[in-house]
Amino acid sequence: MKRVNIFHLLLSVLIVSLTFSSCKKDKKAIYGINDVNIEQNSANKDHLKSTTEFISIAYSDIFGTVITTDKLSDLSTMYMAFGDKKLIEEMVIKNFLNEPTIQIPTLDRTSESTIQNFVTDGYKKLFNRTPDEYELWFVTDMIQKDSELTSELIYFSLMTANEYRYY
Repeated sequence: MKRVNIFHLLLSVLIVSLTFSSCKKDKKAIYGINDVNIEQNSANKDHLKSTTEFISIAYSDIFGTVITTDKLSDLSTMYMAFGDKKLIEEMVIKNFLNEPTIQIPTLDRTSESTIQNFVTDGYKKLFNRTPDEYELWFVTDMIQKDSELTSELIYFSLMTANEYRYY
């Protein structure tokens, strides 16, 4: 009889302890998050550059001078004669960047801030705006991870982006 009472007592203590230990109120985690206004930087650019504008602006951005009339006429004729406009734009930019007289800044990899300055200056020059935080991080991260990326390759990728075609 005493053994049965001890068993009941232990069983009731176990039930009570399980009841109180399993009914805990969940704590609410509160995170401090800053509101960020997100908008597409290129959203305001809706005017497509003409062939002449595209070629002359690209030439000026790369060489720091105005393109000659003869060269502009030759490139415009080639551009108009070719069917795949995106391919010819890439070829024009690529040929410009392969010239020895280009006037683009060299990529200084001494610190993250110098890389960020290079990226910011490139965006300002080519897109007429500063990069948003993600663009700045993404391009800086790519440059840091790939030592074979040159300033010419960075400029090529920015100048062949769709945003460069608009103003």
